[in-house]
Amino acid sequence: MTEPHRLSAESLSLAYGDRVIVDGLDLTIPSGAITAIVGANGCGKSTLLRALARLISPRSGQVILDGKALHGRPTKEIARTLGLLPQSPVAPEGIAVADLVGRGRHPHQRMLARFTAHDYDVVARSLAATGITEFADRSVDELSGGQRQRVWIAMALAQETDILLLDEPTTFLDLTHQIEVLDLLTDLNREQGTTIVMVLHDINLAARYADHLFALRDGRVVTGGRPAEVLTSELIRDVFELEALVVPDPVSGTPMVLPRGRHHVISPA
Repeated sequence: MTEPHRLSAESLSLAYGDRVIVDGLDLTIPSGAITAIVGANGCGKSTLLRALARLISPRSGQVILDGKALHGRPTKEIARTLGLLPQSPVAPEGIAVADLVGRGRHPHQRMLARFTAHDYDVVARSLAATGITEFADRSVDELSGGQRQRVWIAMALAQETDILLLDEPTTFLDLTHQIEVLDLLTDLNREQGTTIVMVLHDINLAARYADHLFALRDGRVVTGGRPAEVLTSELIRDVFELEALVVPDPVSGTPMVLPRGRHHVISPA
């Protein structure tokens, strides 16, 4: 059995121009687990994920993969280890669903090589896993937002990487398909040992599906650990500036956040 890949950040600072988004951040992604990154809008979640995928160069510090700095290593080598579903991917105009999903196989192919039987099998399994086989020959442009999101997830699955990074994978999906996608990622983790790292806005789904949470505020990690250790009323107040009650989820037993609006009063526990 091969050793699981190890991904971490050391003293990582990220900026767009003069605006610092992430400042001196340290974290280690648990190998073989599902990790969710949570926090308020603008706290640096997506920027951090892009840096972990080597789409952003650090201002200082570094991202480490298997003991070596991520930046400067061959792109194809990284693409065989790290897969990324960005927040707002854009498909080439007129491309068919199966062709787009098939692009996930490029890191595994030699230059000018044709698709192998294995490549076609991986694409077919990725289409089936995301419930879009019936759309294989249709143009991505013709699909709804939710259907397109599933196409992008299928492409990420087709890349067959040991680490999969997803930025808001449930965007545009109704509740049924949100659960289906998160169940699919859980299957991938449990059956193949894939390390999953995802940014999620829905903190209750993050708590239900993640083995580990990192909570960010102002570009720094406030805390990290198992959902039951991390999610407290104090943490929600600190990270989201929101008053809330945290109770056991009656379905999963994981923490569930019940926000209090100005027109609601939290009953004593």
